[in-house]
Amino acid sequence: MGELQHSLSRQRKYILYLLAVFVFCWGITPYKMVFGGLILGTALSFFNHWLMLKRMNRFNQALDHGKKFQSLGTMSRMATAGVAAMIALRYPDHFSIITTVLGLMASYIVIMIDFFIHFLINRTTGEER
Repeated sequence: MGELQHSLSRQRKYILYLLAVFVFCWGITPYKMVFGGLILGTALSFFNHWLMLKRMNRFNQALDHGKKFQSLGTMSRMATAGVAAMIALRYPDHFSIITTVLGLMASYIVIMIDFFIHFLINRTTGEER
């Protein structure tokens, strides 16, 4: 369980770095709509990542105590994506819908890249998970 928590905190840090890069680029480039959408989508993707972490902790506690747990919050993550799309469509001068959707996928992309990098590191060092 400790390795999972370490991995999730590392991914959370990477998402925040990515968000900081998007905010920096929004401030210095003329592509305000593009980076506005990326900021909106990535911020809500970060929220979804945090929500998933909290639900996973509750799920693990329920399993430890032998209780049942209903779900990991798929509907709330879908609702967050719907809110992001509604904001982007409501304010098209500030947010691009395409980059908002790409930003919503940011946490999943970070998770896959992080997994791939650590898989390669463990493979070259010969360690097993």
